Amino acid sequence: MRMTKLTHACIRLEKPGGPAGGNRVLVIDPGTFSEVEEALDGAQAFLVTHEHPDHLDLDRTGAALAADTSLEAWAPAAVAVQLKEAAPSAADRIHVAEPETEFDAAGFHVKTFGSQHALIHASVPVVANIGYLVDGEVFHPGDSFTVPHGVSVNTLLVPIHAPWSKVGEVLDFMIAVGAPRAYPIHNALLNERGTGIAEGHAKRIGAKYGTEYVHLEPGESVDL
Repeated sequence: MRMTKLTHACIRLEKPGGPAGGNRVLVIDPGTFSEVEEALDGAQAFLVTHEHPDHLDLDRTGAALAADTSLEAWAPAAVAVQLKEAAPSAADRIHVAEPETEFDAAGFHVKTFGSQHALIHASVPVVANIGYLVDGEVFHPGDSFTVPHGVSVNTLLVPIHAPWSKVGEVLDFMIAVGAPRAYPIHNALLNERGTGIAEGHAKRIGAKYGTEYVHLEPGESVDL
């Protein structure tokens, strides 16, 4: 499986076996900070962890769903409603991702974990958030520190910086999941200095607990 990191929280996963001899392509969190058209080019499906715009660009994903009659989407219930309103013609291709369930999307096996966004502040409503484990390999937690239970995660996508977190919580999340390798997501708000500090901690502390943390630039790919 090839994983390409796009800006912020968007990830593109590819593997052989797609239509007409091409690849199967699954995208997670095509948001407003990300290269949505590039991410969804040739994709058969995308997953949305939660409703915040930096994880879902309703206008561009709605346009993609309307234009490509084979494209499917999975999202929490309230987000699925928004997507159906944005692309009424694609309503039958927009599915609700329930917590603690399993399904297949674009030829990938998906298992869901968690149900809530991390707390930002007591005055900010908590929204639904689903974490996705894809093909038993890659875990995208969305905006949460949900630790998948009953499975071993090989590749962890780490929300390295967010208004709702601090570095210590990021490190505790990495330690708790215990994946052999980890890559950053949710980093569009970090400048070069902030990236160096946050990722320096992740590399140093991760290594002590058996996790190799590796920086990826937007557009960079790795084979898993």
